[in-house]
Amino acid sequence: MAAEQPSMDVAQLVADHHESVYRYAFRLCGSAADAEDLTQQTFLAAHRSLGQLREPASARSWLWAILRNCFLKELRRSGPVPAADLNLDLDAIPGELPDEVEIDQERLQEALGELPEVFRLVVVMYYFEDCSYREIAERLDMPIGTVMSRLARAKGHLRTKLAEPATEGIGDRG
Repeated sequence: MAAEQPSMDVAQLVADHHESVYRYAFRLCGSAADAEDLTQQTFLAAHRSLGQLREPASARSWLWAILRNCFLKELRRSGPVPAADLNLDLDAIPGELPDEVEIDQERLQEALGELPEVFRLVVVMYYFEDCSYREIAERLDMPIGTVMSRLARAKGHLRTKLAEPATEGIGDRG
């Protein structure tokens, strides 16, 4: 008796979800080359475990979970980041920003890229996956207080970086 074939194949997953998986990978990695590698790893892992996808409607969140696991596996290989190397200046957090702020996507990605990976992952899960503190803590197997602390520090860094006036192009004209 032949095994039941999954209702979705990898080619269909790539066609349907490549863009969102790549965007998520880019937010985590900060570079196109690393995001491409992480996206490829994600779809390769998805191909290997396609039988685990029970609901094709939940394919995007399933792929994001695979992507996150691939990213975390790579982080573990590179080792922990000492707290002294984080360079997060909590005293430099500016006052409240106006409610409606137009954020330049390139500056946002640059600011995200400056964050250590463990902080960036929590920010991306919170803002781009709409995960709660509890969901992040469960998925990353860490205390909820650690999630809250990392998110607060990361938000402070982003706030500082995005509140700085853009200096690009100043002095470039003669």
